[in-house]
Amino acid sequence: MTALDLSSPVAVVGTGTMGQGIAQVALIAGHPVRLYDAVPGRARRAADAIGARLDRLVEKERLTADRRDAARARLRPVDELAGLAGCTLVVEAVVERLDVKQELFRALEDVVPDDCLLATNTSSLSVTAIGGALRVPGRFVGLHFFNPAPLLPLVEVVSGFATDVTHATRAYETARAWGKTPVACADTPGFIVNRVARPFYAEAFAVHESQGADPATIDAVLRESGGFRMGAFELTDLIGQDVNESVTRSVWESFFHDVRFTPSLAQRRLVESGRLGRKTGHGWYDHGDGAERPEPHTAEPAVPPAYVVAEGDLEPASELLALIREAGIEVREEAEDNGTRLVLPGGGQLVLADGQTSVEFRDVVYFDLALDYRAATRIALSHAPNTSPVTVAEATGLFQALGKKVSVIGDVPGMIVARTVARIIDLAHDAVAKGVATEEDIDTAMRLGVNYPLGPLEWSRRLGGGWACSVLDNLHQCEPSGRYAPSLALYRHAYASDKREGTS
Repeated sequence: MTALDLSSPVAVVGTGTMGQGIAQVALIAGHPVRLYDAVPGRARRAADAIGARLDRLVEKERLTADRRDAARARLRPVDELAGLAGCTLVVEAVVERLDVKQELFRALEDVVPDDCLLATNTSSLSVTAIGGALRVPGRFVGLHFFNPAPLLPLVEVVSGFATDVTHATRAYETARAWGKTPVACADTPGFIVNRVARPFYAEAFAVHESQGADPATIDAVLRESGGFRMGAFELTDLIGQDVNESVTRSVWESFFHDVRFTPSLAQRRLVESGRLGRKTGHGWYDHGDGAERPEPHTAEPAVPPAYVVAEGDLEPASELLALIREAGIEVREEAEDNGTRLVLPGGGQLVLADGQTSVEFRDVVYFDLALDYRAATRIALSHAPNTSPVTVAEATGLFQALGKKVSVIGDVPGMIVARTVARIIDLAHDAVAKGVATEEDIDTAMRLGVNYPLGPLEWSRRLGGGWACSVLDNLHQCEPSGRYAPSLALYRHAYASDKREGTS
């Protein structure tokens, strides 16, 4: 099944930000495009707005004047649904209400031919439920674009329970012909991105709610150690706290209140207070004129240790040994079967975050996971109240000697990056096992849809098959609510990895 022919008219129903963006994508690809909106006059105004954006593309030399003029000639607003007769694809981008969408598509079936592909841009509703109201549900599919649609490459092509594979394939190939990167997924709450991404927000909020660290510090660690483009607090302020919380709540309710997707009480209070982020001038941060951005907690300079004793290869943090030597600090190595720690001159231990808390051990400082320890500019440390001040100072001085800023946070199991990445990896493996999407499509979706530095399955392979499972097992022991219990898919992956490595 091939993409729609460029001579085929495409309709967009709903002319808000997303509708205009989708229309612009189809228009520049070469299709005749018809715009419809239930509010009188809005489709015509949307056509004018799209024309103005095409003018700006010409000014920026991203579009030739000839192509702009041809695109304008292909764009036609219509005042009635009947004006969409003869279209081969209709994409809906109206309000996120099931009854409204169902009513719209029932009306469209009386207008368009039976071979017209019908698509919804919903981000939170069930494609199956919307299509269930149709006379011909097999030609109904989800085409979830990301905002802004003209710029972001990802499109989730969602097959509902009744979607015919030929129509899903045509939608997929059409999105690709429009210059997008489509990924195929089943109709599951949140699809790929909004399902797998929930821990990125949830774990940051959980660390904050447990008084582990303030938003500015958590965001800084996620960016400067985890390699994420933005931290969870600044990103949700950009998205809108009401929008982000609504998606979280929708996924949670759709999964029958699965504890893994439980919304944040702190975020709920933020929404109730009207602090919705940048659009209201205040969210987690103050965005008012002249407001200063709070600085992350950064430790004062400390004296580095003269040497460290490495017990084992530090596994995902093994690159640290080379960095320590390059900083002129002696590394004394001792073979250990399962060693993953550094022993400091004062006798204290420095251990990679593993989901446990320092209070369970004597004189231990944990350090957080980093995407790339060489490139990281900040490292988080945590310790129990009774940890020796000497050990804390030596650990702080060690990372400062490597050129890193150090943020000392509370004794939070799994710290910040480690618990976040472990949970994202778990949900990704679970999604693959349940047939939501392939490993390749999940990695593509998370890199392109939310700018993750690595796809979660690629991250899993880099960290080792059993790493995420071990971290979550330990977190589950600390908080046995089920939130951190590894999925069966992750257990199977960890076991298979152990067998491949020859362990028992």
